[in-house]
Amino acid sequence: MLTPISEALAERGYDTLTPVQQEVSAPELAGQDLLVSAQTGSGKTVGFGLAIAPTLLDDTGQFGPAAAPLALIIAPTRELASQVMRELTWLYSRTGAVVTSCVGGMDMRTERRALERGAHIVVGTPGRLRDHIERNALDLGELRAVVLDEADEMLDMGFREDLEFMLGEAPETRRTLLFSATVPPTIAKLAQQYQRDAQRISTLGGTKQHSDIEYQAVRVAQSDVDNAIFNLLRFHHDESALVFANTRAMVSHLTARLANRGLQVVSLSGELSQTERTHALQAMRDGRARVCVATDVAARGIDLPKLNLVIHAELPTNTESLLHRSGRTGRAGRKGISALIVPPKGRARAERILKWAKISAEWVEAPSVEDILARDEERLLSDPVWSEDATEIEAAFAEKLLARYTPAQIAAAYLRLSQSRHAAPEDLLPADTKPMRREKAPFGPSRWVALSVGRAERAEARWLLPLLCRTGGLDKDAIGAIRVQDSETYVEIAAPSLESFIAGLGDGGTLEDGVTARLMDSAPDLQSGPRPARPDRPERPAGQARPERPAPRPRDERSDKPSGAKPKWDKHKADRPYGDKPKPRDNGAVKPYEKRPAPAARDDRPKRADAPAKYERAAPRKSRDDAPKSKGYKGKPESTSFAKPSGKPKANASDARDTSKRFVAPGKGGAAAPRKPRAKPSAKPGHKPKG
Repeated sequence: MLTPISEALAERGYDTLTPVQQEVSAPELAGQDLLVSAQTGSGKTVGFGLAIAPTLLDDTGQFGPAAAPLALIIAPTRELASQVMRELTWLYSRTGAVVTSCVGGMDMRTERRALERGAHIVVGTPGRLRDHIERNALDLGELRAVVLDEADEMLDMGFREDLEFMLGEAPETRRTLLFSATVPPTIAKLAQQYQRDAQRISTLGGTKQHSDIEYQAVRVAQSDVDNAIFNLLRFHHDESALVFANTRAMVSHLTARLANRGLQVVSLSGELSQTERTHALQAMRDGRARVCVATDVAARGIDLPKLNLVIHAELPTNTESLLHRSGRTGRAGRKGISALIVPPKGRARAERILKWAKISAEWVEAPSVEDILARDEERLLSDPVWSEDATEIEAAFAEKLLARYTPAQIAAAYLRLSQSRHAAPEDLLPADTKPMRREKAPFGPSRWVALSVGRAERAEARWLLPLLCRTGGLDKDAIGAIRVQDSETYVEIAAPSLESFIAGLGDGGTLEDGVTARLMDSAPDLQSGPRPARPDRPERPAGQARPERPAPRPRDERSDKPSGAKPKWDKHKADRPYGDKPKPRDNGAVKPYEKRPAPAARDDRPKRADAPAKYERAAPRKSRDDAPKSKGYKGKPESTSFAKPSGKPKANASDARDTSKRFVAPGKGGAAAPRKPRAKPSAKPGHKPKG
């Protein structure tokens, strides 16, 4: 390993390299193309930085003057590209490297000026890099190495065309390194097309997937999802956390709920600008924010320091999302927790996802109020502030407190002050609690009112309800049951609103449109009396069973032909791709294959003797030549061409067909000269038209 690189690693605290870093930096692989698959969080960024270092640096381990880029690093997201740029900056800090980023959402003019000044390594996203190449701002003629980080994700996001374009523009002598968490057939095909004898490196088989991550499936009630997330964050109060949601709306919802509970929270989603997303991640790195609520846009390649907790507020859509979300914690040998919030409806789906991902998760309950308070006390007692020596000012103030209060009062006040800095934990329902149905409260004391409309007047509750509210001055909650009968409709009205309803009635108890209301002494007997007979159905005598419907005839009996006879068109069955046609019925009419007689003329058809006059045939319409001519009409010209009539028309001519009143150029008096008929062009050369 080159001296400047090893010094940068020692300064950063790298005592040993991860398995993938050791594999790709082997001396025998220098100058070869690599296809590397390793789990998320295994140090792939530093790994390909070590792999391309012998190709980019000279014998002294230094870069020359910055000009056209020597290495191109392509990442799927802006956040991952920014992170790669930071990692390579400190890794090549002692080599004089100039690292430039080109990502979407940033100012293209600033990036173009940086490229014009020269760069050794360019890191960017596929779309923005292609824009710079097509605008001749990025020259790939001097490239020695191309690295595709998270190549499978870039293909899933639809960047295949951009990747093929850039790989086609790069020199054929460059090295191509593909780093991916998985190697699907699309990645293998891309490697076969653009790599030369690539060495396959995989570190997935030797170790367990995400062995440093503890998976937990948290059972919660359906109505306690938000409260369970808050309790988890309160239980792990001193640790940074990343909460994943599937939609932007859920991100906004959780961000508002957690911020209202006093947590320092930021959000990360596709609807934010690049500046807002950069500020959110920087707040997490600086410690100004402790919780980040994000969509899957942050599931690829984002490395947040001291991230100990990942919460899946909504179950991921597939196993890849689960692994990449969880891979934000447990990185570079650190331990982490990945907690899935599982309501009762999502238990089966959570079990399937964990089974497909080959992950054994511990099924637990969400932290309760007692658990959180006990954790707060433990955290308070183990605080290193107790073992520190007091200063003179602190000792003097302590003597004042002891002179005024007892030690028990001081300790209790200190505990209350410590608890006041945190929001109170939520009291959760049991995980197997089913959502309670709201029971409708009894309507209470009421009176019945009879309206003078019923089924005979097509009365319906949907137009009677607004009528009662509008005319009777009632509230919707003051109206109970509405029972529509044949001639009347019975309405239940709450007793406190009855006086205002009666006062709002007109003369004779009229509501409007002739509908009257009368107060009833008791509830109507809606069950008495026989059921009204329908006029379109005959009445069946009492005790008589409903007649059975006749069984349908077999298909062969639905025609006069014998059952074994085949239709005449069966011999052409092979020519018909859609099967047999329906069998024609012989009802005495002309056969479909016989010649039909010609239809009778319209005038020879028989007419009804009692047909009204409006159905009689109208007189034939007169032609335009038989119509009365307007004054000034010169008649239809004999020629078939549209020549203008000669002669000056009269001043009072107003017929629309008179074409003599047209625009006359200045200096030319009188009517325009008639046009000569245009000769029809001949298809043969030299042929003269007739006439």
